Amino acid sequence: MLRFFLVSFSFVADVFRSWRLLVQFAKRDFKSKYFGSYLGLLWAFVQPFITIMIFWFVFQVGFKSKPVGDVPFLVWLLAGMVPWFFFSEAWMNATNSIIEYKFLVNKVVFRVSLLPLVKIMSSFVIHVFFIFVLFFFMAVYGIGFSFYNLQIVYYIFAMLVLLLGLSFLTSALMVFLKDIGQVIGMFIQFGFWGTPIFWSLHIIPEKYRIFFKFNPVYYITEGFRESLLYRVGFWEHPWLTLNFWVVTLIILIAGTVIFNRLRPHFADVI
Repeated sequence: MLRFFLVSFSFVADVFRSWRLLVQFAKRDFKSKYFGSYLGLLWAFVQPFITIMIFWFVFQVGFKSKPVGDVPFLVWLLAGMVPWFFFSEAWMNATNSIIEYKFLVNKVVFRVSLLPLVKIMSSFVIHVFFIFVLFFFMAVYGIGFSFYNLQIVYYIFAMLVLLLGLSFLTSALMVFLKDIGQVIGMFIQFGFWGTPIFWSLHIIPEKYRIFFKFNPVYYITEGFRESLLYRVGFWEHPWLTLNFWVVTLIILIAGTVIFNRLRPHFADVI
């Protein structure tokens, strides 16, 4: 077990030592993805924006959804959807990263372990923009800035660690099992409806809430809401925080170990 810990964290540390190369490739990936079409960068924001507006129209205009507590429904919805959009897009893109950049796998000097991170960082640029959009709507609805808002830096870090472990795991498996991409798509769809994003966990009977709280993404989306809207510190949920980090570290260790073991065989399969 100790050997697994050492291998895993040594592998992650080696990846982060190449941060300059990572930033360079992330910029290139971002430009190639959005600047080749007529609308260019606008496409990065169109789909998330339309999705948010559809949910807002259906639940607030159609079903006349009331504010959640003292928080306007649109702001409450945005606080959950913004981190979810980043998580789902980054995970799906990172899963396909090695297949997409297969021409780099045979390069002896290139660190293949950077490829999932390239996709995560590329998606992060859009996430930062939507965080500013979220703060804009908070200001429009009169929700002032608080010290607790700074906690989103912690929750973003937590999400990046979770994505790192998941991406190493699924991107490595994707090389050998092409169906992994479809499975991840199903997980993301199920996770969207199973994570309290556009509905509140309070509508679920108390005895069943524990099952939803085991979902690590719940910790992040709820953390965004509590940091931005309810002014609740993450230290006020010690057991939930412990559960998240135990699950996340297990995923990170499993992902890095499996990636490290399968990496020598990538070139043979691709």
